[in-house]
Amino acid sequence: MILRGNRKWPVVSGMLALMIMIAGTGTVSAANEGTGQPGSQPASYKIVAIGDSITAGFEPAMVTQKDPKPYGYVDRLQEQGWFRGRTQTVNYGILGLKTGGLKNYIRAIKEGRTLTPDEIQPAIVDPRAASFGQGTAAAKSDLQTANLITVTIGGNDVAQVMEAAVSGSASSDQLDTSVTKLLADYKANVGQVLDDLTGLNPNAQIVIADQYQPVPKLAGAAVYDRLEKAADAFTASVDSLAAELSAKGAKVKVAHIAKEFVGGEISYTHILEKDIHPNQFGYEVIAKVFAQAVWGDYLKPSAADGDVPLTVIVKGREIVTPYKPVVKNGQTFVAIKDIVNALGASSTWDNHSSSATISSGTRKVVIPVGSKTIKVNGQSVATAAPSYLNKVGKETKTYVPLALIAQGLGMDVQYSPHLKAAFINP
Repeated sequence: MILRGNRKWPVVSGMLALMIMIAGTGTVSAANEGTGQPGSQPASYKIVAIGDSITAGFEPAMVTQKDPKPYGYVDRLQEQGWFRGRTQTVNYGILGLKTGGLKNYIRAIKEGRTLTPDEIQPAIVDPRAASFGQGTAAAKSDLQTANLITVTIGGNDVAQVMEAAVSGSASSDQLDTSVTKLLADYKANVGQVLDDLTGLNPNAQIVIADQYQPVPKLAGAAVYDRLEKAADAFTASVDSLAAELSAKGAKVKVAHIAKEFVGGEISYTHILEKDIHPNQFGYEVIAKVFAQAVWGDYLKPSAADGDVPLTVIVKGREIVTPYKPVVKNGQTFVAIKDIVNALGASSTWDNHSSSATISSGTRKVVIPVGSKTIKVNGQSVATAAPSYLNKVGKETKTYVPLALIAQGLGMDVQYSPHLKAAFINP
């Protein structure tokens, strides 16, 4: 049984970190503050995610993948943002990071100095650590301009205690002593991190997760109860920190993830593979908790769980039409009337040239049917996806390339293959 005996909890190796390194230190994409209503966020919204490998979106299969592409909670928050408007998302998840390492990193960012990998954290396993340490100026700028800062940290701190509890290598008194010390260090380190983050950006909403417990009850009722008690203590600590800072006017919330994992440890983690990281179900749960803390809800398009090939979402609203989008040669086409109405634009049709003109504000796009060239504000733009006439039932509709038209009108266009959705925002 994988949860018995003297088994080591997973430590992210250099090879593992090298594999995830391909994903890069940050991703640019699209979120909203407070109301949970599509389209209610600022015109440009920025999420900065900091923390450990959970922030990075790590899963053990990445070790053997040639080009691993994380799809973690941060990536899902990015998609939630697209429902609400343009958003830039930057991911500073550092593999193997502990609370002390995060404290060192954020303090250096605040003070405007660089660090060596060992100054972030001795023997840090992430091969990107040097670039993180040298890139503190960019990180400072990102944090100071963030609307939302998310934090996950603590799993690497408690891993040794979990191993001792499961293996039976420590007595109850020894475990209690270890947990007490961990809690003290955790509260001190995380408290300093939150102080420095609020100092860097007092206007940002900060949401920090508590620490879920990944060991299932089949490890033994006594062990399970002891670990759940420790997890509750960590939650109480982070709740206390958030309350203290909120009383001083800071905007700090807690994403209560730990309670969502209770009873679902096998379903939500890779624990049966001897790895404590979340699986895709777990990352979905984490994203939901964060999204509900930030926006009040977690949105999904109709195509995500159905047989619809693609959902088009414009300004936070799905296009509902009998003229379904068509994916052709890697491009998404929509009926011209649908996209015009959704964008709040206007259109005219020229029978002589078989072309449509779409106007929005000061921008104008002219689309000749079948042509490999369109005109955007009078300038010719080549396209490998010409518009075409598509028969839908007894009707013939002009279908136009969604991304090209939206971009021509100055819109932001994003696509999520996981949600099977295209997002268009002004």
